[in-house]
Amino acid sequence: MKATALGLVAGIAGALAVGHATAQTATTTTPAPAMTPAPATTMPAPGPANPATSGSAAASSDSNQAVATTNANAPVPAKGANSFTMGEARRRIEKNGFSHVTGLAKDSNGVWHGQADKSGTNMAVWLDYKGNVGTN
Repeated sequence: MKATALGLVAGIAGALAVGHATAQTATTTTPAPAMTPAPATTMPAPGPANPATSGSAAASSDSNQAVATTNANAPVPAKGANSFTMGEARRRIEKNGFSHVTGLAKDSNGVWHGQADKSGTNMAVWLDYKGNVGTN
């Protein structure tokens, strides 16, 4: 009888251990997703307003300062690297009321110079890198 009682106790203890182990594996927990902080935003440092958009005619006292738009009545051509081809220069001069544009040549300042007719008069014309057209 002692052996049977000991076997019974061992069996119950074993069943309890298995039941306990089963209960542990049956209950699973899902870890919460890691929270990442939102990226910090930066604001531009306060400074002077953009002179090109503040309504002033020129961004600085430099008369050769590049601007967003051209000044059709520029008294002198602006010096600068000119990317207009000869054909583009001719068409721009013609769009400003000139005809028979001839002798176009680009000088060392990047300004196209040539001859053209306007209102029956032949005159010297120029085109700068900004697209301004004028006469000498």
